[in-house]
Amino acid sequence: MAIRYLTAGESHGPQLTAILEGCPSGVPLSAVDIDRDLARRQLGYGRGGRMQIEQDRVSIVGGVRYGKTTGAPVALTIVNRDAAAWGDTLSPEEEAQRAEPVRIPRPGHADLGGALLYGHTDLRDVIERASARETAARVACGAVARRLLEELGCHVVSHVIGLGDVRAASPSASLKAFARVDENPVRCLDAEAARRMQAAIDRAAEQGDTLGGVFEVVAFGAPSGLGSYVQADRRLGARLAAAVMSGP
Repeated sequence: MAIRYLTAGESHGPQLTAILEGCPSGVPLSAVDIDRDLARRQLGYGRGGRMQIEQDRVSIVGGVRYGKTTGAPVALTIVNRDAAAWGDTLSPEEEAQRAEPVRIPRPGHADLGGALLYGHTDLRDVIERASARETAARVACGAVARRLLEELGCHVVSHVIGLGDVRAASPSASLKAFARVDENPVRCLDAEAARRMQAAIDRAAEQGDTLGGVFEVVAFGAPSGLGSYVQADRRLGARLAAAVMSGP
């Protein structure tokens, strides 16, 4: 059975919720495994202020017993610490004090398209769900998948190879080379390029600008035969591209 996941929750709501279905029984899994990847998500030089507010920790509320998956859907929750500052803005109760509606859509965001699609007159209903905060729930699901892959001898790592006009030298093609990548502020294995990347971020911040970048994901020991050529939606490359392109 293929693994699939669903997420729910708003950026400043009480929590994010994720359900991962299809994970086989018997996979060792603890909150520590998931929290490790949630902490990695919050790394990075020049990150926004939200990363200083949240300290993401997962609660496993289904599908795991005595440290191992049961084969049932794995249910996960992550509390939004920033929710307390928003009062009744996202209250589900009809009698709650209504917040001032958001009327002006932001360029480059889902605000306008989402409002037209779902008939919203308050763009807050789009903003809260289309937020990059949703990726915390995805990372939690990915951490479960990582544990399953590790049981199969597959280890997935990543690093930054370009940022702005700075390019890093190619690293050694071994799993050991990635052991300390998270210790670098920009997660780059080329120390000299990393320093230039940080300087480029500082310059962009002073100008009120942002920088694009390039990262590489490497899977060591990936099982053969993943994906399939027989249908477009089963091709591994297509599924990986969809996962990357669908991130808010």
